[in-house]
Amino acid sequence: MDTPALLAVIAAASPRPKFSYMLLQLIAEIADERGSAGPSVTVDGADMPVRDWLCDALVPMAQRDARRRSTVAAVRAELDEAKALPADRHEADRVIEDKVRERVRRSGRCNVSRAVSDLCKVGLLRRHYQGFRVDHQNRGAQREAVYTVMPEALAVLRRG
Repeated sequence: MDTPALLAVIAAASPRPKFSYMLLQLIAEIADERGSAGPSVTVDGADMPVRDWLCDALVPMAQRDARRRSTVAAVRAELDEAKALPADRHEADRVIEDKVRERVRRSGRCNVSRAVSDLCKVGLLRRHYQGFRVDHQNRGAQREAVYTVMPEALAVLRRG
């Protein structure tokens, strides 16, 4: 397999092939020698779930997106209406940015999961979960995703 063949497989499998390719490339970059990434990634000495890291890494792609601007406006309006904005403008901007980051990360986790599902269907990636099982209706609680790039795709992504 070469890069054009990899791109063709992704384009045929995903409604958002650019996003899926970027996601696969990011996973390959942080993966160990076997191609596995997760369940956590260490950033500035702190561990964070791999899905959250992927969402944060992909945020620059959405910075100019009109939905992000509308999310910022909506969060500002909600906090303003609840009288939860600090008087200091810089502090208010920081609070708004934190709330926007939470929302973007929540929706980003869904986007990552969808793209990963597309990549799993065509055999470029494998996903499993690791962590604690909790005995209730949401059996996935306290478990985080681990992604493994298949060897053929990993070889293409790590070339050059």
